[in-house]
Amino acid sequence: MAKEGNFLLILISCLFLGTPSCSSEEILFKLMQGQQLRNWEHLLSAKGIFKLGFFSPTSSTNQYLGIWYSKLPHDPEAVWVANPENPILDKSGVLSLDGDGKLKITHSQGQVILFDFSQGSSHNLTATLLDTGNFVLERVNSDGTGGQILWQSFDYPTNNLLPGMKLGMNLKNGYNWTLSSWLSSQVPIPGAFKLGMDPSGAGQLVVWRREDVYWTSGMWKGGDFQMAPELTRRVDLYQFRFISNSEEQYFSFSAINSSTLSRWELNAWGQILQLTLAADRTTWQQTTIGSCKIDVTYPNAVCLEQKLSNCRNGSELFVPTRGYYNSSELSYSNNNLNLALSDCHDSCWNDCSCIAYGSLYPDGTGCQFWRKQPSFVQNEKFGVVYSLKLGSSKEQTNEKGGMGKSFKERWWLWCILAIALGLVVLLLGYFCYRRRRKLKSLIGTEKTDTSQHKELLGIKSEFSPIYNLNRSENKSQAFKLFSFSQIVDATDNFSFANKLGEGGFGPVYKGTLLDGQPIAVKRLARNSGQGLEEFMNEITLIAELQHMNLVKLLGCCIQEEEKMLVYEYLSNKSLDTFLFDPTKGKLLDWKKRIAIVEGVAQGLLYLHKYSRLRVIHRDLKASNILLDNDMNPKISDFGMARIFGHNESRANTNRVVGTYGYMSPEYAMNGIFSVKSDVFSFGVLLLEIVSGKKNTVFHSSSTPAGLIHHAWDLWKRGDVLELKDGSLESCPKNELLSCIQVALLCVQASAADRPTMSDVISSLKNDVIFLQEPKEPAYATESEANSPFPDLKSGSHSVNNVSISIMQAR
Repeated sequence: MAKEGNFLLILISCLFLGTPSCSSEEILFKLMQGQQLRNWEHLLSAKGIFKLGFFSPTSSTNQYLGIWYSKLPHDPEAVWVANPENPILDKSGVLSLDGDGKLKITHSQGQVILFDFSQGSSHNLTATLLDTGNFVLERVNSDGTGGQILWQSFDYPTNNLLPGMKLGMNLKNGYNWTLSSWLSSQVPIPGAFKLGMDPSGAGQLVVWRREDVYWTSGMWKGGDFQMAPELTRRVDLYQFRFISNSEEQYFSFSAINSSTLSRWELNAWGQILQLTLAADRTTWQQTTIGSCKIDVTYPNAVCLEQKLSNCRNGSELFVPTRGYYNSSELSYSNNNLNLALSDCHDSCWNDCSCIAYGSLYPDGTGCQFWRKQPSFVQNEKFGVVYSLKLGSSKEQTNEKGGMGKSFKERWWLWCILAIALGLVVLLLGYFCYRRRRKLKSLIGTEKTDTSQHKELLGIKSEFSPIYNLNRSENKSQAFKLFSFSQIVDATDNFSFANKLGEGGFGPVYKGTLLDGQPIAVKRLARNSGQGLEEFMNEITLIAELQHMNLVKLLGCCIQEEEKMLVYEYLSNKSLDTFLFDPTKGKLLDWKKRIAIVEGVAQGLLYLHKYSRLRVIHRDLKASNILLDNDMNPKISDFGMARIFGHNESRANTNRVVGTYGYMSPEYAMNGIFSVKSDVFSFGVLLLEIVSGKKNTVFHSSSTPAGLIHHAWDLWKRGDVLELKDGSLESCPKNELLSCIQVALLCVQASAADRPTMSDVISSLKNDVIFLQEPKEPAYATESEANSPFPDLKSGSHSVNNVSISIMQAR
């Protein structure tokens, strides 16, 4: 009966799908273990909605394994591709599910493994194409029903989003569901654009263009996205869902009527196409999401948002036309196979002499450009060339005008001529005026730069007469003086949207320079004596500190009372935003935490020993450790740092600055600081990285004991491994024990007992066979009488003329 049912389904498929040569050998409904799907065969979903098999994109000879709608009469338009970056160059492709549980594509050039079930029993596996368009590999239960799904195509989307698919992140297993545009219509390799959920948790959709944010939907509110009016629910067609919890955050949509075929497609120009199959079942009704404005004069012009420049004011359009330019007038080309048409458009847009571009290769990759004004030959048999046009242009002609008319009949022409001449005179006068203003502006800019140098030198002599600015400038060619207008333009006039945080000495803003470089700008609060000292301190140190684990200071700006520091921008912000967050903390596995610990240690060792001047940071804490794209740590905020000669070992100050919880006892109580003060702070930071908890120095019966006390108590009881962060799935016990022991050695009450940073690094790298037994650390007793500030509670801000700086992460 089963065979007869399968045959009946095959017969129905042949009748309704319109397949020219349909036979029982061509259609499969499931891929059982040990079976193969050959190049000419297809896997069909139960209701015949989707088909899986090998296909070639339009005008391409390469073969790919993909999924497409089976009932549409035109050539297959794949909604999913299994091997976008591994094309098959001939028709030798075979999909198989072997006895070892491997789902793979084999061909004459090699193989592509889609899934390798190497753990546990690999028997009773079946690959099925569902009517949702999801291709799943599942374990079959003993009663023949489907069981655990081991792999599915929905977890590896390409350029299409089908109902039920997810856009977002699985915080538990690390899946990142994003769409990627094709490089071209013939090359499904991921192109210039990606679509996904905002990874910051802002609850919005984002389109990235080459890793830069290109378009956002706005926040999800009331079932819709605030900044995407075209992205609205259709109660008669589909509905949206946005899910956010501790395990996953994603967006999806579903069709109201299961018979309605709909999908989203991210095209090669970064547009989201919302497609619904029309009633005639042959065409797609399309809504474009996130597009730029269409010009009525050239509705088929390239719709791609671009930054304006000195030669592009936004009225320029590139219009596609089939034909060719004279080859002798080809100016230049770029044969990079990873360039899409949008990349060609970007290059041409930013080249003021470029008037046309097109693909260099027949598959739509690479770029060719034309300059000047070559003659264009329009011919439908040739490829598409994108030529420069001016949008919204309207030519007006006067059919009644003529030289034979009398002066009275053409008096209005003379009026227009007189007005035109008057306008020309006014324009000439205006241009002369602008030119004079520009010359004055250039002279003023030179004076401003000179003024900045003089002011810097004046402040420098007041705060640090030993070091001069000229020496700093010669040492660091990258350090520069920015004008106030440059900073205003970069930060969008210090807009709230660009504000990254509020530090002890003023707010910090994200900005972008004209060349596209992202920056972080610390704007010091006006009339702040501490802020001014920090400002000059960082400028002094920039000439001496050059290390991969220290944040780079790019320059500064001084204009009257405005004083700003410009740093490199680090996208992952500060360590505390990950370490103390229950969700983001899971992203810091043991390997990453150890790398962060070692990087901070190397940075401190450089400050203490290998820089030209011995530097004590005095405010090392989790919020002052910034993380780059690869989670590499960089120590920041040198405003409270102090410079020592190499013959000096310690100093005393009447003004204690720093953050309680990280301050060594000799510094907090007596104002004595040395390299061992930073070692103490490092020990506290190491305990926080291991435990994932903040240190609390001041405590009473209503607040928990400090982290140092807690760690010491566990050490004495022999249960110190309980300090491990609960979000860490696994870590070597010997490494964990070593880190905790090194941390307790660093926070010992006596500075003389603490190791140097050289010793710390050797211990962390297991170069030291036997670690000393730590002595009782500072702040390890539960009595407030033993606190360095017995009158200070958790909410206090100062005592005995001690300054406190609580800095926020940038």
